[in-house]
Amino acid sequence: MTTDAADAWKQWHEQRVERVSEPYGPLALTATHWVEDFPDGRVPAIPGTWVADGEGVVLTAAEADGLSVDGRPFAGEVRLAADRGPAAEARVALGEKRLVVLVREGVWGVRVYDPGSAARRAFDGIEATPYDARWSVPGRFTPYDDTRTVRVGNADGRERGLALAGELAFTLDGRELTLRVAQQGDGRLWAVFADATSGDTSFRFRFLHPAAPDAEGRTTVDFNRAQLPPCAFADHFICPFPPPGNRLDVAIEAGERAVS
Repeated sequence: MTTDAADAWKQWHEQRVERVSEPYGPLALTATHWVEDFPDGRVPAIPGTWVADGEGVVLTAAEADGLSVDGRPFAGEVRLAADRGPAAEARVALGEKRLVVLVREGVWGVRVYDPGSAARRAFDGIEATPYDARWSVPGRFTPYDDTRTVRVGNADGRERGLALAGELAFTLDGRELTLRVAQQGDGRLWAVFADATSGDTSFRFRFLHPAAPDAEGRTTVDFNRAQLPPCAFADHFICPFPPPGNRLDVAIEAGERAVS
């Protein structure tokens, strides 16, 4: 274990704790409502009417509803696209709450972020295993010829597509292992995985974000930075479960383990 690597991990861990506990971080999510579930447009505990029309969500509200749009008190009708930035920058607000518009596979929804949420008030940190160099190993990414989409269960009980870009191979404790991974816009990889600790000494599954591979597909697989998925912090996230092949039969005793 190098001091530099351990110090970098410690800084990463501290930043993770700070980010998840921000006023509009994942602990602040108190609801996710799918507009199609409310044909009359009346979403529970949210004023106004919310109607999906295929291209977005049309919000209609009166001044007495107390909503604001783009920082100004709102009355009338406005068409809303999906919010792309952080929750704190959502166009619609209700007092300190932020109402985030989202779309998944053509289904529109509204999320409620409340900085006064019970989960945020109760948060006492993230349980994580201290850095250990043996959990950081070289990996090689092999892309698929074309993106492959597999249907996987999500934390909200629905099944959705998960786009996979290729496979990440690595050796851990003498064993050759592989994860099926997605690739993000900045080139970083994203793996949803479970292991022999999942549901026991760690959350039921976790995320891993290896750095963008180089021209030869080389990157680092560092399980010290295995992350809890957003649904570990709030029940209203729709995190995908691990795709076939990503349930490792080894105990990854590293990274984030649970919310404390």
